[in-house]
Amino acid sequence: MPASPGRCQVVDFATIPGVPCPCGLARRAFSDVDEFPGTIHVTEISATAQRHYHRRLTETYYILECAPHATIQLDDEEVSLRPGVCVVIPPGVRHRAVGKMKVLIVVFPKFDPEDEWFD
Repeated sequence: MPASPGRCQVVDFATIPGVPCPCGLARRAFSDVDEFPGTIHVTEISATAQRHYHRRLTETYYILECAPHATIQLDDEEVSLRPGVCVVIPPGVRHRAVGKMKVLIVVFPKFDPEDEWFD
């Protein structure tokens, strides 16, 4: 992460390498910032995103871009998406984004890859 002014943290997501995840490709920030209790991700959702859940993490998806007719599966419910829609996903909710999209994800507490579970 580049140097930040004072106590504030600044990150350029274009400089963060993407890592594969069940949803597609995630760029994750602020995992190393003690003053921030969560992480921020910019995730490119692929057409093959896997349904999964978290036992401890709450995720908030803010849709930046998405294909027409994109949806998100939340347990047994399917919700239509468009840019500007925001979805809070509490622990235990099985979820999967359907359709290509770019999503800003806020995770509390900090993201832990050991807390990704599949049925």
